[in-house]
Amino acid sequence: MRLAHAVRIGSWVLVGLNLLMAFGTIAIFSRMAPAIAVIIDRNERSLQACEDMLALLALTGKDSSFSTERQQLFRKAFERAESNITEHQEPATLQRIKMHLDALWIGDEFARRETVESILHLGKINRDAMITADRHAQQLGRNGAWGVAFMAASVFFAGVLFIRNLTRRVVKPLEEIHTVIIAHRNGETMRRCSGSDLAQDVVAVYTGINEILDQQQGQHTMGMNGHHDAAR
Repeated sequence: MRLAHAVRIGSWVLVGLNLLMAFGTIAIFSRMAPAIAVIIDRNERSLQACEDMLALLALTGKDSSFSTERQQLFRKAFERAESNITEHQEPATLQRIKMHLDALWIGDEFARRETVESILHLGKINRDAMITADRHAQQLGRNGAWGVAFMAASVFFAGVLFIRNLTRRVVKPLEEIHTVIIAHRNGETMRRCSGSDLAQDVVAVYTGINEILDQQQGQHTMGMNGHHDAAR
């Protein structure tokens, strides 16, 4: 029957929309998690290297030369930053630090000042990158929330349309059939199934029920006439 086919299609459409919304939500939040992880992983290492270099500068003191041990520690921190370049401004800043290292080891004041400024600038580059990445993740979250809301609204309206269509094409015809059956049980033998704007399948069912009722009514009338003739 076409009606049964339409009901099955509508049901599967609703199921499909719900699955689409579920997988869409998973995809959105799956993209957010790596975006937040990138903020921590890519820039935190550079910031930690900057802190280590500044700490060594503070421990060494102004106009003091670096010991061999501190030189090695400073170079390791610098190499961590150099191997973790994530922003296009970083190479030039790292190069400025590198060109002053020899003078820094012997306590040159100008080299020290330039190195501090370069390290601070390197930290600012990474902090700005973290802020940008955070804003991107927030924007992704907002877009995802609106996307989920749109999908939920689509499912809601599709469900409303499906329920209205199901009520008009299935529920009301079943109520009409039930009413006719109850009427016949109560002795209203002339009651028939009727309605407007019906699906072809429902019209066919109504026609079949009405024909059966007409046949029963005819048989009942013939039986009554036969009984009256016998009585006469």
